[in-house]
Amino acid sequence: MAMVERYPVLTFFTHVMLIIGVFIFAFPIYIVFVASSVPLAEIMRAPMPIIPGTQILQNYSTAIMTGVADVGASSGRMLMNSIIMALGVSGGKIVISMFAAFAFVFFRFPFRQVFFWAIFITLMLPVQVRILPTYEVVANLGMLDSYAGLILPIIPSATATFLFRQYFMSIPKELPDSAKVDGATPMRFFWSILVPISKTTFAALFVILFIFGWNQYLWPLLVTTKEQYYTLLIGINRMLAVGDQQAEWQIIMASTILAMLPPIFVVMSMRSLFIQGMTEQEK
Repeated sequence: MAMVERYPVLTFFTHVMLIIGVFIFAFPIYIVFVASSVPLAEIMRAPMPIIPGTQILQNYSTAIMTGVADVGASSGRMLMNSIIMALGVSGGKIVISMFAAFAFVFFRFPFRQVFFWAIFITLMLPVQVRILPTYEVVANLGMLDSYAGLILPIIPSATATFLFRQYFMSIPKELPDSAKVDGATPMRFFWSILVPISKTTFAALFVILFIFGWNQYLWPLLVTTKEQYYTLLIGINRMLAVGDQQAEWQIIMASTILAMLPPIFVVMSMRSLFIQGMTEQEK
């Protein structure tokens, strides 16, 4: 094994650059947190404080339970809507993509490659091209202002199907053959063997797709007109659209911090499996 040489000056410079980078990325988030912990008057007074205040519990409880009056829904309700949408989108994409990749790799049927490339070609179509016909279909089916309308139209994923297909193709052919010899049906092979050995790929895609679903803005903006189905990102934008009135910045900042927490929790709780899935350590 080759020895890694250590240079103290280079190590010191590297750590300094890392600290500077962390500061640049973390300082704006810290300012948002400070603004969410002080009264509105202190935010509007220059210079704004840079030390957290004592009104943090009041601001966050107001945001979660009441929110901004002009929005019509509390940040707690919109946070729940965002979580439902992100979980539905990520879970639905993974389930459908796994079954599609399973069919493409382990079954032989006419036009198998044609169907796969038909799915893959959809990656070349921008979302803006597909969004109007998709909206018309959702409206005709009566799914506007519903969780089904938020989740179902964006569940299909060519990317996840392609990644699962590539992973399944790396599995030795002896494995499904052995399962078949032992009397396992295709679905038994799928649930008992294929799903357990795909956990790192599953985790990596879940993190990516959860954040994708959480960050959706344009589609929820189109299909939701009732406040009870607003996602948190839409709600924060509504909080800012106050016209000549004074924005409740302490509530907006508290809602912004709340919007950061679920993606951070998902990434931190699944970071080890995510890294393994991305680096292909178990494949």
